[in-house]
Amino acid sequence: MKLQHFKMKESGLNRFFGPLEAKIMDILWDGREHENELSIKDVQQKLEADKQVNFNTVMTVMNRLVEKGFLEKRAAGRTSLFQPVQSKHDFMNNQSKELTHELMEEFGPLAVSHMLDELEDVDPALLEKLEEKINLLKKGK
Repeated sequence: MKLQHFKMKESGLNRFFGPLEAKIMDILWDGREHENELSIKDVQQKLEADKQVNFNTVMTVMNRLVEKGFLEKRAAGRTSLFQPVQSKHDFMNNQSKELTHELMEEFGPLAVSHMLDELEDVDPALLEKLEEKINLLKKGK
């Protein structure tokens, strides 16, 4: 899934999705971790723990997430069951990789320089991993 929209001023999943889409994806990712597919009604009930949400609104958003390639949908009798196409970890990994690629394509050395500036307060283990990766790249692997 290629990154379509990235909202700089948002945080978490809201950088990639609208607010309701993000909540729905989180609910479905939680269900995926428990190997459950969820119906629209299941998702609506979980959303309503915060505030009332119209069934048709939830259905529309979930079907749009299917169209965008984020969810799979299958029929189970008269009910449709949904699950994410990939885990939340894989989604975030793929999106951050795509974002990094786009930054490098667009800004190259500037992006690298700014990333290095951000390493001042980073976990030492991450610095060690970065150093290993740089050494491998220098060796041509």
